[in-house]
Order: sequence, then structure tokens, then C-alpha cells
Amino acid sequence: MEEQNRNNELNIELSEEVAEGIYSNLAIITHSSSEFVLDFIRVMPGVPKARVKSRIILTPEHAKRLLGALADNVEKFEEQNGRIKIQEEAALPLTFGGPTAQA
Repeated sequence: MEEQNRNNELNIELSEEVAEGIYSNLAIITHSSSEFVLDFIRVMPGVPKARVKSRIILTPEHAKRLLGALADNVEKFEEQNGRIKIQEEAALPLTFGGPTAQA
């Protein structure tokens, strides 16, 4: 057994392609009884169609761990950089191809 396995360390490889990342300005989260699905989308102004750029599927336990890790990181970010402001209303209509409501 390698020494790194005895120390409970994990060797993580990050390829150049993955390291570039994928920009997303919209996330849609759905779930079933056994998994959470996170779809990351890039919406561009004036373009009526957007594609899912990446999909991550998590177990409920890992989704909760991700929630905690994100909350911890947002808190640390805000301590260093100030409060993150969130717009009250979405900047674009989010109909996702469904019917739009009419008043």
C-alpha cells in the first residue's frame, strides 16, 4: 500500500482542459429521492436559446456537503471582500421553453 493511502490523502489530477473551467451564469437544480442534478448554463444577452454546459449529479449526502462548503466559502469571501449583493429580480425571463403567463 502506498504511503499516501495510509495518510488518507487523495491525489487529484486536473487536466489543462478541465482547469480552464466553464463559465456559467445560471444554475438549475433538480432532485429525486436518490440524487441531486445541477445543470450549469451560460445565458447570453439577446440570444433566445441557452445550452446546458455542464451537469453534475450528486447523492443527497454530497449535495448537503456541497451546500456546507459553499456557505463556508461565501462567508469567508464576504469577510474579505464585503457582502455580495443579489438582485431581487432575475434580469431575464426564465421560461425554459414552457408557456409564458399572460395577465
